[in-house]
Amino acid sequence: MQFQLDDERIAIRDMARAFAREKIAPHALEWDENRHFPLDVLRQAAELGMAAIYVREDAGGAGLSRLDAALIFEALAEGCPCVSAYLSIHNMCAWMIDAFGSQEQRERFLPRLVRMERAASYCLTEPGAGSDAAALTTRAAREGDDYILNGQKQFISGAGNEADFYVVMVRTGEAGPRGVSCIIVEGGTPGVSFGKNERKMGWNAQPTRAVMFDNARVPLANRIGAEGEGFRIAMAGLDGGRINIGACSIGGAQAALDTALAYMRERKAFGKRLDEFQALQFRLADMATGIEAARTLLWRAAGALDDRTPDATRLCAMAKRFATDAGFDAANGALQMLGGYGYLSAYGLEKIVRDLRVHQILEGTNEIMRLIIARGMVRG
Repeated sequence: MQFQLDDERIAIRDMARAFAREKIAPHALEWDENRHFPLDVLRQAAELGMAAIYVREDAGGAGLSRLDAALIFEALAEGCPCVSAYLSIHNMCAWMIDAFGSQEQRERFLPRLVRMERAASYCLTEPGAGSDAAALTTRAAREGDDYILNGQKQFISGAGNEADFYVVMVRTGEAGPRGVSCIIVEGGTPGVSFGKNERKMGWNAQPTRAVMFDNARVPLANRIGAEGEGFRIAMAGLDGGRINIGACSIGGAQAALDTALAYMRERKAFGKRLDEFQALQFRLADMATGIEAARTLLWRAAGALDDRTPDATRLCAMAKRFATDAGFDAANGALQMLGGYGYLSAYGLEKIVRDLRVHQILEGTNEIMRLIIARGMVRG
């Protein structure tokens, strides 16, 4: 594996970074304060191919690699981790249809997702089934040429907006993972309703709601793959999702570190600039090392996922666990460097800390990542 990016990948990263600086960063604090979901900006990102990064080109996608996607999500997260993270969820949903859907489904659904006419949400978690995803109880019963859905999904990012689209994991058969199927539910389907927009510690620039199904009728033609394949599809999606959220953590942490370093070059104490104190230099060094180590592991995992190596799932779990922990620690350390100013919203560090905290929970908690890693080691 090469650790130096070629000119094409540098151009991809720089394109996303320029977009983040121009379109995202100047508004991130306002979006956070007002709980505004910037669909207009996300659609501008879609015009640059960032709503279907690793969807195949024949469906209108960019046809890029998981490593390319990691570079893009890291760069966007320098502007706002929350916005970047939502875009990663949308990309995961589009990829599931591209990778596992029929040609008819790809032609019917993907053009709207590529252009982000529809904003996609991923519905796996339930009130009683978070880390134990195979225990989900939302049921889809067959009735003629339709499924009738009943149940509830919890903590669904992007839910309830005016252009909603849901990739939903439901139970169509026996208990456990073999009874799970994957169904597309379009916004406006009768019987689909939403909980309140949750008030959260962070991630305020995207709505988070419960999604309820009460005898919601969905065509059989909206099922992705065969009955019973949903859990496999869900886990495949989460491998990439873990890479993406790790990249968002790295991008947020890098932005926090850059802010802290700029502040320390200007601020003086006891007659010296803060960046001249060796104790603070050591803390900067540790934070930078953690970010770079996380980035290197993430690239390694992304490469394994692109190559479909047998250890890809384990490496994705490692990268997610390490990157989200290291990213949060670096952002929290950067806030400390600013003292009381870091605690104020004006510098943006407290927002980054709040946004990155949830990355240690979603896409599988970091405790579950340790379980995945350990099981791979024990089973050999």
